[in-house]
Amino acid sequence: MSFEAWSVFAVFWVAFVITPGPNAVNCISNSMQLGFVRALLGVAAILTQATAFLILSALGVTALIAASETGFMIAKYIGAAWLIWLGIKGLMNAGKPAPTLKSSKGSIYGRAFVIAVINPKSVAGYLAAFSQFVQPNVPIRDQMAVIMPTALVLTTLSYCGFTALDAGLGRAALGAVFNVWFRRAMAVCFIIYGALLGIAQTVSAP
Repeated sequence: MSFEAWSVFAVFWVAFVITPGPNAVNCISNSMQLGFVRALLGVAAILTQATAFLILSALGVTALIAASETGFMIAKYIGAAWLIWLGIKGLMNAGKPAPTLKSSKGSIYGRAFVIAVINPKSVAGYLAAFSQFVQPNVPIRDQMAVIMPTALVLTTLSYCGFTALDAGLGRAALGAVFNVWFRRAMAVCFIIYGALLGIAQTVSAP
């Protein structure tokens, strides 16, 4: 993976993991109720989910490339369209209050893992990321050696940051994270990313 391709992926992943959603709410809530150190178990669960989804996405993209180059290109277009839709949906929901999570007696790790797995943004996001940034003419293993550490480091920094917010902002943390203008800015980023990637694919298509 070239430095330019890595940079594009890294910027996308930053936008992906700092866009507030159920995982961010859970991290902040855990920190408010349990303290920063214990709340890190929730971050560990998110990283477990991230690792699993990265591996599954890589296997899925590998299968697509092996089965049909046309099918792989269709997946890339669908991924670009999904990013645009995610941005539009984000703009529509930017003014809504932060989502609430029902209290649970389950383990910190188990609860966070379930939230991460069923989060629609995570499921679709990983597939979209791989469909956009994986290059079919480069061995997947070589690309994973760059993509996976980058994604996991950025994911760790993001959700540790959400967890640490409560230490400095208290109960105002959720309001700060779910600021309307911040959410709108992230939504616009996804729309621009999807549009640019779609145009790039159209231009490069034979």
